[in-house]
Amino acid sequence: MANQSSPYPILCASFNQDNSGFAISTKDGFKIIDSNTGRLCYDRAVGAFIIVEMLYSSSLLAIVGAGEQPSLSPRRLCLFNTTTGAPLREMNFLTSILAVRLNRKRLVVVLQEKTYIYDSNSLSMLDTIDTVPNLKGLCAFSPSLEGCFLALPASTAKGAVLVYNVMELQLHCEIDAHRSPLAAIALSSNGKYIATASEQGTIIRIHLVSEATKSYSFRRGTCSSTIFSLSFAPSLQLPDILVATSSSGSVHIFSLGFETNQRTKKSGSFLGSILPYYVNDALDPAHHHVLHNAVSAGVRSYAVVRKVDNVADSSSSEIASCRAIISLIAYNGYFQEYAFTLNSQNESTWSLEREFNLVAVISGNAETS
Repeated sequence: MANQSSPYPILCASFNQDNSGFAISTKDGFKIIDSNTGRLCYDRAVGAFIIVEMLYSSSLLAIVGAGEQPSLSPRRLCLFNTTTGAPLREMNFLTSILAVRLNRKRLVVVLQEKTYIYDSNSLSMLDTIDTVPNLKGLCAFSPSLEGCFLALPASTAKGAVLVYNVMELQLHCEIDAHRSPLAAIALSSNGKYIATASEQGTIIRIHLVSEATKSYSFRRGTCSSTIFSLSFAPSLQLPDILVATSSSGSVHIFSLGFETNQRTKKSGSFLGSILPYYVNDALDPAHHHVLHNAVSAGVRSYAVVRKVDNVADSSSSEIASCRAIISLIAYNGYFQEYAFTLNSQNESTWSLEREFNLVAVISGNAETS
């Protein structure tokens, strides 16, 4: 989520692996903020960074400078300890670092034509993946150790994605998802699903990783738009919803199976067991819910689903509604949090719960408006 040439105050933004905290960088430095309270957890004003990645809520950060001063080279990865305020280890590369992902076992470093896999503890190199030119550092990573996958573009001519098993250090599959090159990729936290969008931005597709088969297709719109972010709900079993942001300034929610679950009258989890019967079905617009003008058109944004609660009908075992908490970072400097509610009649509501200026956040709780 780095944007070195951004005209806006936010250069990069990233949530940690469970969305409980997030990091932002400006031309002056970076901040770590608690997602639940808006409280500033750490602030370091030493210059501009294009990558700041957290490891859950630990004191470890992976940071890469924007190159505006020699000590903050975009070719140098610094593993930084926020408790001591000192680097733990620095790793230098021949070309600029475009993305970094990590969990408790693996560290992934994405360059333009190579991706390196390291052991997170020893920092020994485990594998090197030669890739097609990946100018934007596009990638997705599922942090679960049981389903730890890395997704990278597999073509510059079409929307093909390479899925790599990071724990077993082997290629898992290659998926032809779109006719146009990829613009966004996301893996569910458990590694079961991968969502993709092409540069046209009209269709969002979701594939089952284990079988490389298409499970859902959603139409975002008929006009082209740049998809800035895709994020699954943090479900332990199956993802309940997918959230997307685009250059139109809208936030899009795609519900995965809720309406179908109502029609099939199945109880249990939000998705139930409907997936095998609906694989490769193109879903209608009823599964698509839009919040228009969440941010100004053209402003880069990044949204995640922090929480989903399913509410059961007291008179039956069916799911009556779901309530999701959506957190959004706009690169013009604002944080917004919405409550999204969807009932069994496919009626949805959006409610802005809080909003604050990220650049102005200081020690203590953020002021909301």
